[in-house]
Amino acid sequence: MENIVPSAPEETFRRLLDLLLAKDMNAVADLWAEDGVAEFPFATETSPRRLTGREEIRGYLVGYPERMDIREIPAVTVHHTELPDTIVVEFTANGRTVRTGEPYRLDYIVVITVRDDLITRYRDYWSPLATAAAAGALPELLDSLRSGGAR
Repeated sequence: MENIVPSAPEETFRRLLDLLLAKDMNAVADLWAEDGVAEFPFATETSPRRLTGREEIRGYLVGYPERMDIREIPAVTVHHTELPDTIVVEFTANGRTVRTGEPYRLDYIVVITVRDDLITRYRDYWSPLATAAAAGALPELLDSLRSGGAR
């Protein structure tokens, strides 16, 4: 079996995970191209569906460690696509919810496109219900959905 050398998108994504674990949100944002995009297709009213530009992404990430304390990423599976600048990644994050102190486990599927070692497009297919439950905010999300806040 041939050894597969990590692609540029995979290397960039693995750097992103390392920086998330280090809670260096500024450095995470710096991985985006100046006009890069982050999309969250399953987001509800309580979260943005699209962030455009490195600085908007930086603003979104700034308070993340105060909400979610990611402690480990025990599983990462990278799927290469026919496009050399795009990969699909399945990963799991374990940690503690800062608000409640409760442990959580969240599973993600991400499609990431990288050019010149910078993220140009990041589509994160996370579960709003699992994320709200992990953040201790499930009642607020359910209230939002009941009041017609879902998009």
